[in-house]
Amino acid sequence: MQGMSEREYSAHSGLSRGAVQKARRSGRLVVYGDGSINAAASDSRRAEMTDPDQQRRSTGDSGFSGPADSSSYVKARTALTVYQAQERQLAIQKRKGMLVDRARAETLVFRLARQERDAWVTWPGGVAALMAAEVAAEGEKHSGTPVMIEVAILQRVLETHVRAQLDALADLRVSLG
Repeated sequence: MQGMSEREYSAHSGLSRGAVQKARRSGRLVVYGDGSINAAASDSRRAEMTDPDQQRRSTGDSGFSGPADSSSYVKARTALTVYQAQERQLAIQKRKGMLVDRARAETLVFRLARQERDAWVTWPGGVAALMAAEVAAEGEKHSGTPVMIEVAILQRVLETHVRAQLDALADLRVSLG
């Protein structure tokens, strides 16, 4: 016999006999003509063909005490798993309506602010006449003489104060980040 038996290779590699038989059937072992296993060639072929994570699991190794390549592989695999879990969680939150598109939210906030500003800019023209009448009535009630309030003047005063307030509010910035 030129090489090792399945039992000997099992002890050599740290794999169970069933795992050695499975590796042999899948072509991950190099076998001599007499059916014995070429250990050196089989070790290198198994290393090339087997997922490093699978190799560690089969030997019971956690992967944290091996060489730098093994631990960096475990770290990369862990990072990938964490990323995929976060991606799934975000997809679920988006489907439930808990997340919104940032660009869309900013557009909606800007549109709402513009609508509010437009409503306030046109407000003095709509209420100036009513306010002038109310002020005139109150003035007449207190003084006993007719009081005349010029609607155009009251409207200009209101517009000036509303625009000043809107200018102050324009400095506010919405930050969604």
